[in-house]
Amino acid sequence: MISKQAMRFAIVFFLLTTPLCAQTALQRQIRDIAADAHGKVSVACALPDSDLNCDLDAHAHPPMQSLFKLPLAVTALHLVEAGKFSLDQASRFLPGDRILPHTHSPLQDKYPDGNVDVPPRELLRLAISESDNVAADIVLRNVGGPAIVNEYIGSLGVRGFHLEDDEQGLARDVKAQYRNWFEPAGAVQLLRRISDDSPLTAEHTRMLLQWMQEASSGAERIKGKLPAGTIVMHKTGSSGTRDGVAFATNDMGLIVLPDGRRLAIAVFVTDSRADDDTRDAVIARITKAAYDESVRVRK
Repeated sequence: MISKQAMRFAIVFFLLTTPLCAQTALQRQIRDIAADAHGKVSVACALPDSDLNCDLDAHAHPPMQSLFKLPLAVTALHLVEAGKFSLDQASRFLPGDRILPHTHSPLQDKYPDGNVDVPPRELLRLAISESDNVAADIVLRNVGGPAIVNEYIGSLGVRGFHLEDDEQGLARDVKAQYRNWFEPAGAVQLLRRISDDSPLTAEHTRMLLQWMQEASSGAERIKGKLPAGTIVMHKTGSSGTRDGVAFATNDMGLIVLPDGRRLAIAVFVTDSRADDDTRDAVIARITKAAYDESVRVRK
């Protein structure tokens, strides 16, 4: 007969070796890393055929900044497939589309006066790969505005996404960014839909993922501490800094693991007093912790 002491030992051993304990340890590790941001950090992740849990305030409402460009692109490609417009038709960059005196926009840098036709295909590439603010606003106008994006993303079963303002609005009012938020859990939901059960055609899904893989921003965030050669498809979002506070330093993406599975992760740093390198490193370290656990816990 097993003694009570032996039974207690067996129970403790079981608890310490179950995935739940590993998840709890991962969440503790993430919380410890997040403290270095000296702000609010919210995290979510998901991995097929696993109980991986990265949640840290996963249903918070952090300002998303340029993360909205990914849901916008999904919506635009859906409308292309519905025949509302084509990727190669003329789309006018109007003088009124400019964001002055300056914004991040390779399109506006190339055509400072506007008044040029740009195909939606190029506008979408610029919005995703280059995080072009003017290109994104033109696409947003073409699809019918924020309400259309909210409605379509909600129809995919993604919860916790809310868009009110375009980049013009964000440039005019720093407070506007807090009206535009994405829960990390919702961001991961969208990534999983794109990866696992895309609402778009295979061609458009491949194109979108390629644009995400070619993203020029955020090299030190999700990608920062992953093994060399790791494929990452991601979208960043960044704000300005005022009085030593960075309002939003974000990254969401899909990471291809050595076994071919894709880890979806979203790490958002809000109202942080840490410097640029520290904020980026917090995202990179949290991602590496999730990546290492994902590799350890295989199918």
